Amino acid sequence: MSIFDHKRLTNETFKLDIDRMRRGWYSDKYFENINRLLSSLSIENYQYAGRFHNLPAGESPEDIAVGDIEVEMQWFTRRLGTTIVVGVDKSLAMLRQCTGYFKNEQFVDTSNELEVWAVHDGSTVHYDGDPMNIQPVIKVRGRYRDFALLETPTLGILTRSSRVATNVYETFVAAGGKPVLFFPARFDLHEVQAADGYAYNIAIQRFNLDHAQDLGPFVSTDAQGDWWGGAGGGTVAHAAIASFLGDTAEAMMEFARILPARIPRIALVDFNNDSIRDTLLVLEAMFAKYRQLVDAGNKDEAEKYKLYGVRLDTSGSLRDVSVQPLGDPSLDLGVTPRLVFNVRQALDRAWETWNLPEAWQERAAAFCRNVKIVVSGGFNPEKIRKFEKLEVPADIYAVGSYLFNNNGATVTDFTADVVRVKVHGTWMDMAKVGRKVGENENLERVW
Repeated sequence: MSIFDHKRLTNETFKLDIDRMRRGWYSDKYFENINRLLSSLSIENYQYAGRFHNLPAGESPEDIAVGDIEVEMQWFTRRLGTTIVVGVDKSLAMLRQCTGYFKNEQFVDTSNELEVWAVHDGSTVHYDGDPMNIQPVIKVRGRYRDFALLETPTLGILTRSSRVATNVYETFVAAGGKPVLFFPARFDLHEVQAADGYAYNIAIQRFNLDHAQDLGPFVSTDAQGDWWGGAGGGTVAHAAIASFLGDTAEAMMEFARILPARIPRIALVDFNNDSIRDTLLVLEAMFAKYRQLVDAGNKDEAEKYKLYGVRLDTSGSLRDVSVQPLGDPSLDLGVTPRLVFNVRQALDRAWETWNLPEAWQERAAAFCRNVKIVVSGGFNPEKIRKFEKLEVPADIYAVGSYLFNNNGATVTDFTADVVRVKVHGTWMDMAKVGRKVGENENLERVW
């Protein structure tokens, strides 16, 4: 599965569209063209007949069957700095299942004729901007025409998964060890959720390893947990509150009554753009029910009314009514540090107005103090770092579209180069100008 267990996922997990991948359905057309070219030359028994080759001085260009040329190809990223590598196992599954050629409409599997080296998912590579100093994540030696069609899909999964994992990792670093909820499912096609959720989970494990943490994953759909055995989680959407006529407290009370206690009760409190008012209404209603059930001796049922947290999701075009404008009004829009401070203060002091008997006062104070604040809406590492620098009392960050970001510093494009060819039984350098054979001590022989 990854560097963390040194196991590799197989096609039992990925369920590739094998037949169409073998036929080039997912490949850039020029790879299909070169595949056809080399296959035809092989049938013709064509021998290299040119004059302007790049072979070493004194090396004869005669008797070189171009159609069956064996190459060494390397896959690598050009994202500056450190990249968390994910997508290796699926790339290997593609090579294992789809290397070969068709003969009379029957596929001839030649994957066992390849020599393959690869890192594990969760490994890191570093790039300083010089394409002569790259660290390959996969190396393959074999007859090029047998795996030429796989360059496009292997680069695709490496690029996307490594980008998501690295963006997630950098978000966790910005959060300083606080949980980060994975909320980007709505921003892309549903078909990518399994790969994206896997990348998120690998990034968490990498962060825990590097920073001696023990954070767990939180994904929002079951599909995001498909490859690693996770399951989606969540609580209440704005649409649910609308169904209760805008009454956030009533929506949460019915949620608490019906849903099992294992689902955290997190109230979404920005529906009416008055986060403190709705926070306090939810808090008081749930505590009153909790106290009633505890006093009646029904502790199991009382657990369903523990408020785990409130989520602030104020639109970036609105200023919550609890935030009085100071200076530039645009600074007060959305989920701001002042809004979080205000909500935290309101939570911590709410019990003081409840007219409780002395026996319940300390328990009520703890009930309020234990409510966490989840913030969402436009969060990225830059905004999170700002919150952490100001010591904003946000406990959990929910991050969405940024985790798919592919712009500037987050561009994680992978590419693949042929860097050697086998001529007369000897491997010879044959990279394009500006590239050369790369090394990576974490490469392991796969087969």
